[in-house]
Amino acid sequence: MIALSLAEIAAIVGGQQHDIPDPGRMAEGPVVRDSRDVRPGSLFAAIAGERVDGHDFAERAVADGAVAVLATRPVGVPAIVVPDVVAALGALARAVVDKLGTDVVALTGSAGKTSTKDLIAQLLQRLGPTVWTPGSLNNEIGLPLTALTAGPETRTLVLEMGARGIGHIRYLTELTPPRIGVVLNVGTAHVGEFGGREQIAVAKGELVEALPPADAGGVAVLNADDPLVRAMSDRTKARTVLFGEAADAHVRAEDVRLTATGQPSFTLHTPTGCAAVTMRLYGEHHVSNALAAAAVAHELGMPVTEIATALSEAGQLSRWRMEVTERADGVTIVNDAYNANPESMRAALRALAAMGAAATAKGARTWAVLGRMAELGEESLAEHDAVGRLAVRLNVGKLVAVGGREAAWLQMGAYNEGSWGEESVHVSDAQAAVDLLRSELRPGDVVLVKASRSVGLERVAEQLLAVDGEVAG
Repeated sequence: MIALSLAEIAAIVGGQQHDIPDPGRMAEGPVVRDSRDVRPGSLFAAIAGERVDGHDFAERAVADGAVAVLATRPVGVPAIVVPDVVAALGALARAVVDKLGTDVVALTGSAGKTSTKDLIAQLLQRLGPTVWTPGSLNNEIGLPLTALTAGPETRTLVLEMGARGIGHIRYLTELTPPRIGVVLNVGTAHVGEFGGREQIAVAKGELVEALPPADAGGVAVLNADDPLVRAMSDRTKARTVLFGEAADAHVRAEDVRLTATGQPSFTLHTPTGCAAVTMRLYGEHHVSNALAAAAVAHELGMPVTEIATALSEAGQLSRWRMEVTERADGVTIVNDAYNANPESMRAALRALAAMGAAATAKGARTWAVLGRMAELGEESLAEHDAVGRLAVRLNVGKLVAVGGREAAWLQMGAYNEGSWGEESVHVSDAQAAVDLLRSELRPGDVVLVKASRSVGLERVAEQLLAVDGEVAG
């Protein structure tokens, strides 16, 4: 964060100073919402949540080095009191971004946002100091907190933007106005909340509507392979750059294939040349993510050969997203349990099938440990049924459906597709899944773990790795 006096911060957020003996004191450390993250010079944002009220930790935050608290009421220590702490964070972020003049790259989409953001960040770091969204902190709290970590040396700010409804992305773009906007796809994630893919497209397209016009440097990076995203070119005044496998895409992939271990390899084509890419990440779905990242890097001046090298060297920065670990006994655990929607579930299953091809040839098996996909509304039954069927079509060795009603739909889809109970099973909870796998896994097996975040299936992966070597022989 750039250094600002408490008086300057109060003016920016329209707050009242309380118990501040020196309004000229500078806030130089990070702005934080968790008192455990306070460092000397921090500004502590006391946000009242469903379970914890940050105001209760104000005194501790100041004792640990915070220069003041952003609060909705006096707290007995130096504070800037505002009507709404979250709105004040947004106002502060906007002021800091405007003052810095940093290039802002924003991206959204129904699936792949975090993985693509991580790829963009790793590419742009090669061009200069880059700040990016940690994990999936892509809402009205996480986004300004990320933006406020930028400093005078920051060349590029890469921000993931999520939406739970119409208007959410528009609000985020007002906090950190982007020059380059990336829309990855319009899928069925949160379709139950939005009411349909067309409504999701309306929400995601708010990003390109916020971009500056082409003559002011605005660039909309759009997925040429998704008709709803491609159509967003009519909603922006920015210059459009298409990425994908379509023949007319400005940045495209040709000769796409998967290695024997399930890692994508392709020829990257850009307006200035082409180069070969073989990624460290797993799954063909990362090709589209890589093309989006390549399009951004190309727009910011990176040569195609360096883009290809950076994509080939890039790793997974965020946890529980196709996180691949091989145990000492040869069992491979693929922890993709951070979240799930129909698109990402299908991509993960295809990646599992590719990764397991060599294993199954040697007599080992592939396992898909899957749980519910949340927020699908009326589409939930059909989508869970379809995923169960796909597991059978991809010849996954065994589907373990974990949880309640939606998991039963997963297993029933597999059963009706032809597993007849041999290749699929429904268990009650994560521990039951762990117990089953511990008793049946054998060396060389590949296990995918995936569900919506609320299911907590990462515990399955963690417990299987914690008992390294404990498999049936």
